[in-house]
Amino acid sequence: MGDKFIYFDHAATTAAKKEVVEAMIPYYSEKYGNASSIYSVGRESKKAIEEARDRVAKALGAQSKEIFFTGSGTEADNWAIKGVAYANKGKGNHIITTSIEHHAVLHTCHYLESDGFEVTYLPVDDNGLVTAEQVREAIKPNTILITIMYANNEIGTIQPIAEIGKVAREKGVYFHTDAVQAVGNIPINVNELNVDLLSLSAHKFYGPKGIGALYVKKGTKITSFMHGGAQERGRRASTENVPHIVGLGKAIELAANNMEANNQKLLGLRERTIEEIQKRIPFVKLNGDRHKRLPGNVNFSFEFIEGESLLLMLDMKGIAASSGSACTSGSLDPSHVLLAIGLPHEIAHGSLRVTFGEENTNEDVDYLMEVLPMIVERLREMSPLYERVKSSAK
Repeated sequence: MGDKFIYFDHAATTAAKKEVVEAMIPYYSEKYGNASSIYSVGRESKKAIEEARDRVAKALGAQSKEIFFTGSGTEADNWAIKGVAYANKGKGNHIITTSIEHHAVLHTCHYLESDGFEVTYLPVDDNGLVTAEQVREAIKPNTILITIMYANNEIGTIQPIAEIGKVAREKGVYFHTDAVQAVGNIPINVNELNVDLLSLSAHKFYGPKGIGALYVKKGTKITSFMHGGAQERGRRASTENVPHIVGLGKAIELAANNMEANNQKLLGLRERTIEEIQKRIPFVKLNGDRHKRLPGNVNFSFEFIEGESLLLMLDMKGIAASSGSACTSGSLDPSHVLLAIGLPHEIAHGSLRVTFGEENTNEDVDYLMEVLPMIVERLREMSPLYERVKSSAK
């Protein structure tokens, strides 16, 4: 591979920032007290947790007591959906979601279906968007929860969350958004969005892995996630992961402070990459909405090639990117998101997701554009179908 390494997979995970790691370190070996203890080293841990909670609340426009720490974004999604479903089953058993949710949401909904709940999976348009009107039409007298992701992890499309939230509020239905890809990447205010629950994960914005949070609007009827101790106000028993909670608090604060400048930069890299790929490589399709998308997300399908081969050849050139989402990279099936936006199997298989981060530069894009067209052409030369298309074009 040589010495060159360029990371273009920030939607999968990010490196914990130096300042984040430095904030966490004391809580491993110096300030190691159990936050439930009353002596000073325990009180120190408790104070650090509450400071982190305040930071998360401030970044979301929420109240501190509405923030609950979890072990991940997946846990937060599970808790939000199952917690509301079981707490409100006396009122109804119908849940509304979309066909392009992360598997943390889809698989949770499938589980609830096996336990007597009814789920409507709304279709999306060819850009991956649903409308507030679609949601309104899907609501029934027994609807208790709407769960729709803020921004898609694969194609970057941003949903009209505030409009959907308005409909949910009018109809008196709880509304959860999986905002794992959005928090730390675009400005968020839970009150303006009209959401009752919102999931986030630290490792998507330069925080540690294994820590997330769930915003639960005051008054939301939800069951506890785990039973045992009185941690997280009795909602999630388990000794708190103090270092990671501190890391999440620091990471979200840094992300909020740097967001505007960082987004301008990411937008520039995104736009340039999209234009260059469309200009230099034939038989490509941009996946996701051209403008209503995350600032750092580029997702293309390349006809006549396999995404996996493309990733392996990019890796040999020192470039880390992805095809579909990281959670399904072990699967040979094409992405459910790309199929949902109407791509045929063979084109969905040839997708490339490039997601930019703070450390990426214009020089990184130059290098990508130097190697990507050559790799695509080389892979296409192995395809008999591409040969036929080239021959007929001549």
